[in-house]
Amino acid sequence: MKYEINIPSKEFYTYEDYAKLPEGAPYQLIGGKLIMTPSPTPFHQYISSRIEKRLIDFVEKSNLGLVFHAPLDVYFEEKETYQPDIIYISKERLNIIEDRIKGAPDLVMEILSPSTAYYDLRRKARTYAKHGVKEYWIVDPMEKSIEVYKNKDGTFELVQKAEDEGNIKSLILPGFEIELQHIFVDRNMSNFL
Repeated sequence: MKYEINIPSKEFYTYEDYAKLPEGAPYQLIGGKLIMTPSPTPFHQYISSRIEKRLIDFVEKSNLGLVFHAPLDVYFEEKETYQPDIIYISKERLNIIEDRIKGAPDLVMEILSPSTAYYDLRRKARTYAKHGVKEYWIVDPMEKSIEVYKNKDGTFELVQKAEDEGNIKSLILPGFEIELQHIFVDRNMSNFL
C-alpha cells in the first residue's frame, strides 16, 4: 500500500496529532516526536510469531487474559503512545482495552531491531516501568538472547537472562516458560536479518 502522509512540522506532537495519521501509518509517538518504525524483517516476525503462539496457547488454556501484537497502540500519556511487539493483559485488567490500549499492559515484549533498539532499551523501557508494566522482556535476535525485567518501584530490574539456549520463565505468569533453542531456530531465517 502506497500513500502519502503530510505531517505538519511541530516541536512536539500529542496523541491528538498522532490519532490523525492514517491507519497503519508506520509511526510511534515517543517523547512527543513522531518516530517512523519501518516494517520488521522476516526474521523478526518469525521470532515474534513463535513467542506469541506459545504465549497465546498458555494464556488461553487457563483463561488468564488476552495477548496482542503490533501494530496496536498502547497509550501511556499525551506524548507517549507505543506499539510493542507483544503484550499480555490479565483478565482482571481488560478494562484498559478501548479503541486502543489505555494504560500499562501486564507484560510487554520488545524484539530488538536496528531501527527501534535505541528506544526499546531507553525511553520506552522507562515509560513502561513508570506506568506500571509488571514485566518487560527484551528479545535480541542478533545475540539470540532474552532478558526479563521486573518492575520494582517504577524502575526495571534484570531478573533473568539467557543466550543461545536455556529457559526463560515469566514471573507474572507462573508456568509460562520459553526455551530459547525453540525460538531462535535458524531455519535459514537469519539470512533475512
